[in-house]
Amino acid sequence: MSNQELEIVKPDGCCAAVSAAPLDAEQAVELAAVFKALGDPVRLRLLSMIASREGGEVCVCELTPAFELAQPTISHHLKLLRQAGLVDCERRGTWVYYWALPATLDRLAGFLRTSVNA
Repeated sequence: MSNQELEIVKPDGCCAAVSAAPLDAEQAVELAAVFKALGDPVRLRLLSMIASREGGEVCVCELTPAFELAQPTISHHLKLLRQAGLVDCERRGTWVYYWALPATLDRLAGFLRTSVNA
């Protein structure tokens, strides 16, 4: 796996909260791929723009103008978000529409949540 390619994360997997129990090796690899995808400011903004969109989906044509980057660069970032299991998409004619995958976002939130006793 190159530094530019992320493995697809299985969104149906589940991890205990960070304070509940140590991760096993497989869980750590899966979560690291998701955090790696979120480790870039452009990808973090893209995910935020997609997840916060009223109606739950957004056309790539509405995402691209928000950045001073070429369209192929935005497409690359979106591809990495898809590979990490954070978003999915569908082509409709000329345009591609994106939406966030709540299962993966919930999984991350659950992992980062700490208990009161931690």
